[in-house]
Order: sequence, then structure tokens, then C-alpha cells
Amino acid sequence: MTETLYTRLGGEDALTVVVDRFYDRVLADERLAPFFEDVDMQQQRAHQAQFLSAVTGGPVEYTGADMASVHADLDVGRADFDAIATHLDDTLAEFDVDEADREAVLAEFGSYEDAIVTAD
Repeated sequence: MTETLYTRLGGEDALTVVVDRFYDRVLADERLAPFFEDVDMQQQRAHQAQFLSAVTGGPVEYTGADMASVHADLDVGRADFDAIATHLDDTLAEFDVDEADREAVLAEFGSYEDAIVTAD
């Protein structure tokens, strides 16, 4: 049986810690923090952990709203998307995730770019 990316990343507990650190970085970024001013961050962190678990092959089905409708009114630009991706990559690197697995996570994240980027 092939090991999933979810398993290589450490499963639910590890992804929860990664997501927490990721949002610490995002909220400290003055370009990105305004996107989250009126967001319940506890719920956001839980949704993001669920999303990452689902897209990395974990035993989780993402139950959040579709990406396009959630981001439709946020005016997220490509530079914003790239900044989020950089924070995600840096966070994964901080937790010693190897480059191939980081690239796989970023590829999954990148597959949602057209749904998330609503400005430009």
C-alpha cells in the first residue's frame, strides 16, 4: 500500500499544528491580515486543516463551501495568492517537510488558484 501525502505529513495532529503556524504567519503579514479581519479564526483554522487533510489523501472529506463562492467578494489578487503560497511553503519547511512533499502540497493548493484569485 502506498503511503499518502497526508501520512507523510504526519496526519491530523501534525496538519493542525502546521495550519496554526501558517495562520500565525499570514496574520502577521500586513498585506494579508486584512482578508481575515472579520473571520472566526478558530473556525478558519479548522476548515483549513480539514481542507489540507482532504487534498493530501487523508481520511477526511472537506465539507466547507466551494472555493469560488467563498472567495468571490474578497478581491484576492495573484500577488496575494503567491504570498499565501509562500507562507504555506515556508511553514512546511519550518516543520522539516521535504521539498517533494512541499511541492505536492503547493500543487494541490495551486489547483485552486483560479477559484481563489478574484482580482487582477
